[in-house]
Amino acid sequence: MLRSLSIIIPTKDRPNDLEATVEGVFRQSLSTTHLVIVDQSQSNESQALVTKQYAEAPSPLRERLQLRYLRDPVVPGGGVARNRGMEIAEGEIWLFLDDDVTLEPNFVEELLTVYQQHPHVTGVSGIITNYERPPRAYRLWAFVFVRGPFHDERQPIYWKADRLRNAAPIAVRKLGGGLMSFRADAIRAHRFDENLTGVSDGEDVDFCAQLGPDAVLMIAPRARLAHKASPVGRTRDHWLRRFARANHYLYHRNWARGFRNGLAFVWLNVGLGLAALLACARRASLAPWRALREGTHEGTRVALPRPMTDCRAHQATTGRARFGWRL
Repeated sequence: MLRSLSIIIPTKDRPNDLEATVEGVFRQSLSTTHLVIVDQSQSNESQALVTKQYAEAPSPLRERLQLRYLRDPVVPGGGVARNRGMEIAEGEIWLFLDDDVTLEPNFVEELLTVYQQHPHVTGVSGIITNYERPPRAYRLWAFVFVRGPFHDERQPIYWKADRLRNAAPIAVRKLGGGLMSFRADAIRAHRFDENLTGVSDGEDVDFCAQLGPDAVLMIAPRARLAHKASPVGRTRDHWLRRFARANHYLYHRNWARGFRNGLAFVWLNVGLGLAALLACARRASLAPWRALREGTHEGTRVALPRPMTDCRAHQATTGRARFGWRL
């Protein structure tokens, strides 16, 4: 019998969104035990709002829900923030939420039901109810070029959220970072990649890949939330940059082995190149091609950081590189 659940929410400069998300946590039909918020904001506006919100909550809720609020503006991204939250989480189940989601009242209850009914399951995600199908042209392009490990089975499930409202849990290979949960014992030794900073596309897929092929992951269509996709803190990059960055990162970090994976990677890059050329022609601009190149280089660089030279390693050890010390 599961008795405790910790919710970990990274946040940055979204006080109103965070307040609404926390309100959804407070309204859950099955109470949580710990709420851990890791705030990267420069100001204390979000902390003040949530602290007031918690203080004004009914006393029975405060008695069964412990709030732990960590504000550290130095934390450089969502993945690092999640790691800080994992260091102080105490529940048997750890649930990661984005700071701009609206939970249905039985979200937590439905997640825990899956864990109770499937004792072998490693992680369970809810379903996002407000994702619209992308244009037909994009879906056709993805069907043709995004194959093998790059195929994202989560999105088609989200698109059918209404139809799947009462469906049984669906087995998947990856979960979404803004609404995924795991048994704490299964992930206690794992961490999100701290080389990913800022907008860290792919961190959730990378984390799931760390768990190995024996991990059992499911999406529970009855655990439902809406993702408001707050505009605060989001990049305005061309989609090609973010898509290429995430998938080059994931390939070099997790999938760069085997003939089939290599072939799928080459074929994906053919598709990306074609998409970039068509976008350049439509815009009469080279911006899409530059976006693709930047994303490719960024993803590869983060996945394959260059080792320090002997000289740089010695400087880092002695402190001279940073502080200018003399021996």
